[in-house]
Amino acid sequence: MIKRVVEVSGGPAHLSLRLGQLVLTREQEEIATVPIEDLGVLIVDHPQCSYTHGALTALAENNVAVVVCGANHHPAALLLPAESNSTQAESIAAQAAASEAVRNRLWKEIVRAKINAQAEMLERLKIEAGALRRLAGMVRTGDPQNLEAQAAQRYWRVAMGPGFRRDRDGDPPNNLLNYGYMVLRASTARAICGAGLSPSLGLHHRNRYNAFVLADDLMEPLRPFVDAAVRRIWDKGDPELTKPVRAELLEMLAAPVQWKEERSPLIVALARYAASIRDVLAGKIKRPQIPGLPAPAEQQP
Repeated sequence: MIKRVVEVSGGPAHLSLRLGQLVLTREQEEIATVPIEDLGVLIVDHPQCSYTHGALTALAENNVAVVVCGANHHPAALLLPAESNSTQAESIAAQAAASEAVRNRLWKEIVRAKINAQAEMLERLKIEAGALRRLAGMVRTGDPQNLEAQAAQRYWRVAMGPGFRRDRDGDPPNNLLNYGYMVLRASTARAICGAGLSPSLGLHHRNRYNAFVLADDLMEPLRPFVDAAVRRIWDKGDPELTKPVRAELLEMLAAPVQWKEERSPLIVALARYAASIRDVLAGKIKRPQIPGLPAPAEQQP
């Protein structure tokens, strides 16, 4: 089943639980209901929302990532279940015991996939990306040359048009990128927990104040999915995070991606991707399966 991504915004609301349904109420009037088992990510984007204990518990029990946003639409908190996999203890033990060599090998695969995805996005914009393809082929175990950063410098110079500079606090479309990355990060963290891994034990990222370093690692090759969606919105002249723009960015998680020899919604592929990372860390397989941008529709068989 493709899990749904739901955003609550536009005014004060109260979220409660009734017969397995998440109930949204405004001014004591029931506005909508959603089966909790259908949810993957819930984004709450209004400061005057309230929740019942039962609703939050049911969301956690169904492995729903709950993102609570501040006034700037950026995440203030990410709530994830404490237990979401029957073999969680075993998986986390293997994750913690994984050697540095295994983590470095995984990071090589992630960086290579990210650079190739960046190149693919530029090529779809009719921008020559041979330099990025060459950098991807040069990535070594652990990326000691930091080719990820070198590729980013080349990529951002052209990815969003002349004059753009990637800066979290910068001018649009940085605001759109921030929101898209937030959604992707929450979805990746949810997939990690669903695979029985701890999002706090990273491969490459290190930050004692960051509880989701593994999510930051695994989302790297998927950032171009956000970039592509933002570029489409930006080209239409939509610089602000309006409700329709946020809705369009959320649709990214249902968009088809390439998974092995098939196309799969990104939110489904995320779960499979996280499971493949778990299997590498446990020594069951050698290489992870990383989702990629699918071939354009006209190239599909």
